[in-house]
Amino acid sequence: MSELEEASEEALGRHLIADMTGLSPVLLRDGDRIMRVLKEALAQAGFHSIRSVEHHFVERGAGFTGMVLLTESHAAVHTYPERGYLALDIFACGGIDPSSVMDALVSELGPMAVDVRTLTRTPRASIPANRDT
Repeated sequence: MSELEEASEEALGRHLIADMTGLSPVLLRDGDRIMRVLKEALAQAGFHSIRSVEHHFVERGAGFTGMVLLTESHAAVHTYPERGYLALDIFACGGIDPSSVMDALVSELGPMAVDVRTLTRTPRASIPANRDT
């Protein structure tokens, strides 16, 4: 079995990281709307929410951070209205594909550009930890 096949068999989940730019500052301050869309998209994709938490900032552009704890792991959004930017982070353990959640946010929020990276999470670390520091 190849190293790639072994890594696939050991995969614990997928970690989707998306950077959305060119968004309206007014929209990025609307944490209630963004969290509603996120929660609905998570449920439609088959995720199970345990709890959510939000923090609205009054300084630095008045953005917000929201996180949904899932039985399958977590989803988080961070907005930067002063930069027209939203960061999305979904760690999905098991077989659910997190890309449909990102697609729903893109459809609802309408960013000008999206940069997406998906990592396969495995228990196979390739860099030895330095225990001396």
